[in-house]
Amino acid sequence: MIDPRKVLFTGGLGLLGREFSKILPDAIYPSHQEFDVCDLQQMRTYLKAKEVSTIFHAAAFTSPPKVDKEPQNAIDANIVGTCNVVKLCMEHGLRLIYVSTDYVFRGDKGNYKEDDSVHPVNKYAWSKLGGECAVRMYDNSVIIRTTFGPNEFPYDKAFVDQWTSREPVSVIASMMLKVLDSDYCGVIHIGGERKTVFQYARRISPGKMIGELHTADVPFSVPRDTSLNVELFAEKFLHKKGSN
Repeated sequence: MIDPRKVLFTGGLGLLGREFSKILPDAIYPSHQEFDVCDLQQMRTYLKAKEVSTIFHAAAFTSPPKVDKEPQNAIDANIVGTCNVVKLCMEHGLRLIYVSTDYVFRGDKGNYKEDDSVHPVNKYAWSKLGGECAVRMYDNSVIIRTTFGPNEFPYDKAFVDQWTSREPVSVIASMMLKVLDSDYCGVIHIGGERKTVFQYARRISPGKMIGELHTADVPFSVPRDTSLNVELFAEKFLHKKGSN
């Protein structure tokens, strides 16, 4: 069992970090002001006063339309920031868990496995893939590709022509915990069954009126089908072979 007191979360005040703070309240959740991933020297100083064995790197600039408008911020947060976290882990021999995205795939076929070719279709996904490249340089690491949202669907409309493996953050956090509490290294996909975003929204918010939205209706690139093959996770952590 991992000692949660030695786990440091970047992005601890974000959606995933807040969910994890319910599961692992004794872990370390520094604010952006305390632990800025763009400031390597500040991170080094912060770490001196803590006993850390694992960094769970969830801090990111995650809005695709905002990244299109502010790509330099995504470069800093998602690429440079992740490089800094990797350097810090290398310096101190820490285990690194990096939260990536299903959007690293082109989205033309779905059911993507861990070793399938990556080809992002928007700048946000390119920035997350840039982070993956840095993490791949460090052997004591895990890249988790996933997709999640709030426990209640937050929008009035949802895509009827985009397929996903998205699950509520509470579900994904509990699955990530299994990876955190293991010695697994490498890439792993975490998610649920393939469905449209509209089907997902109706399922998690059954009492809410949710309208239909098409990918052509939005001014940014949206991959059509980034559903993930999660057989490896099922085999490694649920002890089920051939599950998806």
